[in-house]
Amino acid sequence: MGAEMPTFTAFVARMPEPEIQLAAWGSLVFPLSMTVEGPVIMLLAASTALAVDGPSYRKLLRYMTWMSVILTAVHVLLAFTPAFFWVAQGLLGVPEELLKPGQLGLQIMTPWTAAIAWRRLNQGVLIRYGNSRAVAIGTFIRLITLTGALWAGMAFDLGSGVFVGATAVALGVTFEAIFAHFIVQSVIQERLPKESEHSPITVRSFAVFYFPLALTPLLTLMIHPAGSAAISRMPMALSSLAAWPAVHGLVFLTRGMGFAFNEVVVALAAKEGGEQQLRRFAKMLAVGTMGLLALMGFTPLGRLWFGSVSGLSPELTAISASAIVLAIVMPGYQVYQSLYQGLLVHRRKTRGVSEAVGLYVGLALVGLWAGTQWATGPGIQWALSVFVLAGLSQTIYLRQRSRTLRT
Repeated sequence: MGAEMPTFTAFVARMPEPEIQLAAWGSLVFPLSMTVEGPVIMLLAASTALAVDGPSYRKLLRYMTWMSVILTAVHVLLAFTPAFFWVAQGLLGVPEELLKPGQLGLQIMTPWTAAIAWRRLNQGVLIRYGNSRAVAIGTFIRLITLTGALWAGMAFDLGSGVFVGATAVALGVTFEAIFAHFIVQSVIQERLPKESEHSPITVRSFAVFYFPLALTPLLTLMIHPAGSAAISRMPMALSSLAAWPAVHGLVFLTRGMGFAFNEVVVALAAKEGGEQQLRRFAKMLAVGTMGLLALMGFTPLGRLWFGSVSGLSPELTAISASAIVLAIVMPGYQVYQSLYQGLLVHRRKTRGVSEAVGLYVGLALVGLWAGTQWATGPGIQWALSVFVLAGLSQTIYLRQRSRTLRT
């Protein structure tokens, strides 16, 4: 998954009007799609923890379907009605030249939320029953589909960068969801107990468990459009918004294993000696991923990545390379967020997760507002600094909330 955004950037940056197309994606299409998707992201953790038998899986499938229908309706309302202009112009204040490509991309991304929900529910079952290899294969199918669609769109000049890119992303995640659906059927038939030996999942019990989890990505992802709105009101707005997909893509690439660690903790914490081994692995993973990003930030590899691989202009390459240095600790604290959060989910103490995210969101909003008042350099640098400080505070809070669970 981490390779998706760098691949997207590398192709779109080589198509007409790269600055406009990348800025439209980074300021409107991607953050708004992710915000709508927010409530279903933690279905992966919920499925890993709760899909213990056939009846439980079927109930989770029913809840997933309802969430998908409601959130897709929200996406349609946002993409196809005047609500788009109210959000894009009124709330986010993005430059006017980004509105048309931004709305087009958002419309194409309509299947995004339902596909994400569908595949994350089934991937949780695969992880719980030891078939994480199938999850990796599905992600590979997604990346191959994305790359093929991007190549075809660029080679045959099928449309603008946002049109080709959004189509490629939507196709990739849809194909991944279809693969997950078919591959999980054998697990459901052969591994899931047919009768429930646990307390049945009810609407109330699921809501108590899931609502704090759903708030976590929802509040976090709401910061993305807030960041776009703030950057739009800081110096070098268009350049910062255009550089954001490339910077976010590289940072996400190094944070990807940290994100995935959450479900690993949920699945393995109950095993004998599991928590000690998980904490030991977390230390190695944090050091390794931070070291990789530091290598990109403090050596010419960063400029090589943004200039030659991502295909950014010299101006955007300079902005992106300088911004990466500010984000070096992000992969490290992501690992520990997943460790502490996974322990809380494993013990079904999910309230602390939403409390930590609330702290992150509050600090980030204050910091972004301050940037609109006092930032003097590129907005992307101020925004990244704010996200890092807020993320560190979130990690420290999660550590405190989970310390009584540690063995």
